[in-house]
Amino acid sequence: MDSTTLLYDIVKKYGNKNIIALSFFYGSRHNDYELPLAQQSCQKLKVEQKIINIKNIFNQFNSALLKHKDSEKIPEGHYEDKSMKKTVVPFRNGILLSMAVGLAESVGADTVFYGAHGGDHFIYPDCRIEFEKTFSEAATLGTFNKVKIKAPYRNINKIGILKKGIKLKVNYSLTHTCYNPSKKGSCGKCGACQERLEAFNKLKIKDPKIYVR
Repeated sequence: MDSTTLLYDIVKKYGNKNIIALSFFYGSRHNDYELPLAQQSCQKLKVEQKIINIKNIFNQFNSALLKHKDSEKIPEGHYEDKSMKKTVVPFRNGILLSMAVGLAESVGADTVFYGAHGGDHFIYPDCRIEFEKTFSEAATLGTFNKVKIKAPYRNINKIGILKKGIKLKVNYSLTHTCYNPSKKGSCGKCGACQERLEAFNKLKIKDPKIYVR
């Protein structure tokens, strides 16, 4: 939801010719659900998309969000609950942003955007403003193109993102949020689902996704 809204936002500001949407298959429980939808959004916006498979790297990591034999079950509850820390994938954004910076350098780009937002900061260390600023400085120092990292939504929450998305006419049926999905739909009980549902309910907008519970 965050990254797709950001993509619509960037396309409106800069056009779709000089943008590459970068998606990662890293072995999460929701990758199989979110990547096809991301592909459809990119096709709709006529944006080039690259998908990088790094599942083997994350197989060694400990997180309930990852789909391997040693993973715990996804906890139910709000992001403010301590149990939701089990869904943190260690340094995920640092790893993904490093690859994005490398791609930017390779294609002559100078900016990497990512969808971290204000609601993420409580639980995810690599979504915090301090992380973004410091990592951006490192990226600029380590590249010939002086690549910068930007998180335009870092000071707004999911409700603010949804407000932007409605104005941008984002097709939210082509977004995936749930951490514990099934073929029947989103679970409706994980922290990601609850935050999304809160945003839609607050703005009195019907969420186009199907929820099992």
